[in-house]
Amino acid sequence: MFDHQSLLKSPRAFVPILLLALLSACGGDKDPVLGNPGAGIAPTVTVTLPLGGTPAVTGVATNSRVSATFSKPMTASSFTPTSFTVACPAGSPVSATVAYNATTQVATLTPTLALPPSTLCVATLTTAIKDSTGLGFNNNYVWGFTTAALADATRPSIVLTAPAAGDASVPINRKVIATFSEPMNAATISGTSFTVRNTTLNIAVAGNVSYSVSARTATFTPSTPATLAPSNSFTATLTTAATDLAGNALAGNTAALPGSGNHVWVFTTAAGSDAVAPTVTAISPADSAPSVCTTKIVSATFSEPMDEATITTATLRVTDSGTPVAGTVAYDATNQVASFVPNSSSGFASNKPFVVTVVSGNGGVKDLAGNALASDRAWGFTTSSQACTSGINLRTIASFGAFGGGAGVTNQGINTVVTGDLGTTAACTLITGFHDSANTYTETTGSNVGPVNGSVYCGPPAPGTTTTMAIATQARADAQSAYDDLAAMPPGSDPAAGQLGGQVLPPAVYTSAGGTFDITTGDLTLDAQGDANAVWVFQSASALTVGLSATPRQVLLINGAQAKNVFWQVGSAARIEDGSVMVGTIIAPAGVTISTPGQTIQTTLTGRAIGLTASVTMVNTSLIAP
Repeated sequence: MFDHQSLLKSPRAFVPILLLALLSACGGDKDPVLGNPGAGIAPTVTVTLPLGGTPAVTGVATNSRVSATFSKPMTASSFTPTSFTVACPAGSPVSATVAYNATTQVATLTPTLALPPSTLCVATLTTAIKDSTGLGFNNNYVWGFTTAALADATRPSIVLTAPAAGDASVPINRKVIATFSEPMNAATISGTSFTVRNTTLNIAVAGNVSYSVSARTATFTPSTPATLAPSNSFTATLTTAATDLAGNALAGNTAALPGSGNHVWVFTTAAGSDAVAPTVTAISPADSAPSVCTTKIVSATFSEPMDEATITTATLRVTDSGTPVAGTVAYDATNQVASFVPNSSSGFASNKPFVVTVVSGNGGVKDLAGNALASDRAWGFTTSSQACTSGINLRTIASFGAFGGGAGVTNQGINTVVTGDLGTTAACTLITGFHDSANTYTETTGSNVGPVNGSVYCGPPAPGTTTTMAIATQARADAQSAYDDLAAMPPGSDPAAGQLGGQVLPPAVYTSAGGTFDITTGDLTLDAQGDANAVWVFQSASALTVGLSATPRQVLLINGAQAKNVFWQVGSAARIEDGSVMVGTIIAPAGVTISTPGQTIQTTLTGRAIGLTASVTMVNTSLIAP
């Protein structure tokens, strides 16, 4: 185990530890002398949208809003079009309005016109911005991002609820949460758009609604007494009044057209409360891990859904010889993972030991019932001098759920739904069985109806135009670049001679020695080992097969693994059999086939189906671009 006590043997190390203890005793946000919460402590930016980082994030929709969340209450009047600006490119400020939400502590800049496409933009928060006591930044806060070639037309959806739909034993002291597929406009998440109703008593549940930008999660907290009635039925509803940063309304799970109405789910309470403390089930890096790459994300995975409001830099902290490392903390509600990212673009300092602590007790992390971690979870690691391997840049193809090269995309089921854009460089007449919000592409009622929760891009004739063709052409080029990047990565191991069924694989590059990968003898489990940034790349010179006829298979994600970080580079064609559950971005020159005509069982791909040359075909498929 890491020798945490050795830090106390050095008098020089003891001083910052004592100071940290004083700050912690004052709630982490108190001045140790003045005592008032936040007094004398300058505000900080806890998260930005688009995210800040080096290099600057890419693919930001041209109709996006820009926002910043602050560590403490701010003075609303200090936010103006001159104190919060966006310039695209640098030196060319865009016309915009600026607003501050005191409840969420989020400032939002809304451009008057769409941002210019494929442009590096610079966002600036100046020292004129003040907190509620008049304190401001020591220096301007600046970050950059690069816009995409197109606007965002994809409607957000709900990817997780707690309690889950149909849960019949919900503790009466639980909060109700919903996590979205993308960042939302915090101003649209309120007691009007998010409600809970006791259907047994036919009364509305009084409560407060909050929204976490970093976790993309809305939380409904019942009012005093903070309990739901025991052994009663409840209905939770999020309406289409909730929108993303581009103004797209929530795609729900009700109404005649899937994805068009409110998102509604029901649950039933138990007879009592939840008094079980959460635990930390996985950590990353591992305790005492040596030679950890400097840009590693530190994370802790919990045993149950957590209250993201309790997961902060005060409750998940990293120290260097007792001195806190400046960083940003986020919570991934889908995977129950809290993560810490250092503010420095180069990550943690090289060749040094660090200590991570997840804080327990009243001032520590808590679950949705208010139960705190029973005891601090502390561990240590030592860095190397190398940065970590990053993921693959998908560029504009990232917004697509399906892309059928120059051959089109076909749906042959009535239960197909595509979350994301859909496209081909072929004529629009080669898209069959789909519709987006503007157009229908050869649908037949009762035979092939597939809503696209985004936009369709294809070539003339109408509804194809030179503009939609240009977007599709760029997406095809970017897909080829991503395929080439994946193929160029140094080859890795082949853990079971191409048969991935039954395997539990850590993040790595895996290369099929025989040219094919199959997931047919069992399910494949991808274990992130607590690292929410873990990446898997599978290189197959020929084919990929998931499941067998009448024998569906699954790819399971555990310990923080995310579908957006799984990539399949397939040399020819990929096939996903009926009823299988697949994850990751599949790029295959000879196309992707999902399920079999005539099948009614649902097949799921949380990822992307990209054919570079050939088509993508699907039958009763849920295709969700992560």
